[in-house]
Amino acid sequence: MKILSLDSATESATCAILEDDKLLGEVVFNYTKQHSIVLMNIIDYLLTNLNLKLSDLDGFAVSKGPGSFTGLRIGAATIKGLSAGSNKPFVSVSTLDSLAFNMAYTDGIICPVLDALRDNVYTSIYKFNGEKLERLIDYSAISIEELIGILNSYDEKITFVGEIEKFKEKLKTSVNDSYFAPNFLNVAKASSLGKLGMELIKSEHWEDINTFAPIYLRKSQAEREYENKHGV
Repeated sequence: MKILSLDSATESATCAILEDDKLLGEVVFNYTKQHSIVLMNIIDYLLTNLNLKLSDLDGFAVSKGPGSFTGLRIGAATIKGLSAGSNKPFVSVSTLDSLAFNMAYTDGIICPVLDALRDNVYTSIYKFNGEKLERLIDYSAISIEELIGILNSYDEKITFVGEIEKFKEKLKTSVNDSYFAPNFLNVAKASSLGKLGMELIKSEHWEDINTFAPIYLRKSQAEREYENKHGV
């Protein structure tokens, strides 16, 4: 089975093509948020250089968030278009799940972090049970202080991954037995998302093209400012 996976939820724009457990190709751009410009070029590049057509694929996987509102919408629109045009199914995987999978088989707790601004983070907590990634708490948008309190209730090694640079010193001094992923693993990777998406495709946990929408976890800044201004 071959699938194309795509993640545009963060600064990273990344696309991969997998065949069962084999990664055929992957492109990761981690420079500026120009997803609307680069994504289709990345997809075309991979298909061309792997001598594949959309009809050769069995499905698609896309990040469903949380993350950049604009990036998520671009990714969702792209995958919906590819799915409709090829009449192939698509699935969605949380950005947090795929970031946690960057640290596959790490001992202890894995905590992916995305910056939600104003000292807030998008996060969850994971642990590997054998080869299976298990999520221990729900996807959350919480303050960094709340996250520290939750993590210190675990008497285990904590490994952080994702957009951690902004919070690294605070986490290092406030969380017991804390470790941090190397920079090259802190970016979203379509290969990790694709590995998780492959299982969903095979089990036919397909999304409905008419109802699928990303998970934002919180309202956009524009929505919050409007509500504050108008007392909604």
